[in-house]
Amino acid sequence: MGGYGDVKLLNDDGTRLDGRAIDEMRPLTAEVGILPAADGSAIVTHGLNVAIAAVYGPVEAHPRKIQRQDRAVVDVRYNMAPFSTSDRIRPGYNRRSREISKVTAEALESVVLVERFPRAKISVEIEILAAEAGTRCAGITAASLALADAGIPMRDMVVGVASGKIDNIVVLDLDKAEDNYGQADLPVGILPTTGEIAFLQMDGDLSPEEYNTCMEYNFKAAKEIHQIMIDALKAKYDGGA
Repeated sequence: MGGYGDVKLLNDDGTRLDGRAIDEMRPLTAEVGILPAADGSAIVTHGLNVAIAAVYGPVEAHPRKIQRQDRAVVDVRYNMAPFSTSDRIRPGYNRRSREISKVTAEALESVVLVERFPRAKISVEIEILAAEAGTRCAGITAASLALADAGIPMRDMVVGVASGKIDNIVVLDLDKAEDNYGQADLPVGILPTTGEIAFLQMDGDLSPEEYNTCMEYNFKAAKEIHQIMIDALKAKYDGGA
């Protein structure tokens, strides 16, 4: 979030620089079962973001000190490939990766029926192959799909989506320029069936009215993304029926 007042992010006709309306999401596609070696996997493209998620387990948790006697541990590793951005990223885990991994793990643990797998571990690997803006949202959507593909019982899937503010206007699904130079960003993880929120973060300032508009846009987009996720699962398991 830069909030630079001299960077124009809306056209004179009120559309955004990429031609979208203020409440229009970037194109999103999803596919499951793309990694034969994983128990479950998925790829999500959201705008120019490309996120791959792989799930392994549940297996007995090692070392034993991480075991929970009454539930499974959901271990998430989020990573951005060095070639995912125009400026090459140093390989390896960094502070941002750890923060997003922790937030994602907590969101997924809220929907996975972890009590069915005591002393077990479910590993979720998220790799961002291309990054535009909103990679944590694309990653958590891919992770939810991969968990479903692995047959892990969940009470709902988590859909990652974000809204924000540019040029004092609330918009859905910020792209790279809007994320860099906008005034606020509100990524959330939504359970589309129940309407619950699994995670919520905010960068920048929003009035209560702007916040409510952001959430309205997010919930609307979450339903659209959820249907795409369901269609991806049906394409594999029901032949698209």
